Order: sequence, then structure tokens, then C-alpha cells
Amino acid sequence: MGSSVESRGTTTVPARVVARIAEQAASEVPHIGSSAGGVLGVGARRDFDTRPSVDCDLYGRTAVLRLDVGVAFPAPLHDVLAQLRSHVERTVSTLTGLEVGRMDVEISWLNPETTRRALR
Repeated sequence: MGSSVESRGTTTVPARVVARIAEQAASEVPHIGSSAGGVLGVGARRDFDTRPSVDCDLYGRTAVLRLDVGVAFPAPLHDVLAQLRSHVERTVSTLTGLEVGRMDVEISWLNPETTRRALR
């Protein structure tokens, strides 16, 4: 009886599972938040305790990800997004064995540390 990899069958990871993994990975990055609640954007709130939204398409062993995130402000956006991309790519690749071929990130809102304007 052979025990080669081919004789054991195949494992399929659906795109929705990959998206969930990417959502969790994104939520682990400092300064990254999501929009939570609401219907069609009405009543949505900025939230740093929930996972950002991620869509995923799979092309063979390659994942294409689209993330919709909020970012704490002021924060160095370039650095925060570099950390986000690196962490999500590494986590998805490690947990699924897939390559992240493309990752589009949309920053849909910024959350200032304070909403009060400085008095001049």
C-alpha cells in the first residue's frame, strides 16, 4: 500500500476560508480596524475590536485578496500598510499553503486619536 502524497487525496481550501484567515490576520495588526454594524453603511461604526472585511478569489494555488480597513490616525500609513501586507501574506501562506499573488487594500476611513479640534 503506497503512502505517497498523491494517493492520500486532495485538500481544497475554499476562497471564503482564505478570506476569514486574512480577516483574522489583518485584525492582529496594530492601528488596523474595520467598519462594524449598520446596513448599507448606515449606522456603521469604526471598530478596532472586529475583523476587517476581506474578499478572496482563488486562481489555482494563488489567492487574490481585497481588504477594506480603517486606520488609526495619526499613524505612518506606509509603515502600517507594509506591516499589514506582510502579516496577512505570511499568515495566509503559512496556514493554507497558497501564494498571495495580489493584495489590494482600501482605507475606507481614518480614526483620529481625538475628535476635538485644537484651540488656536
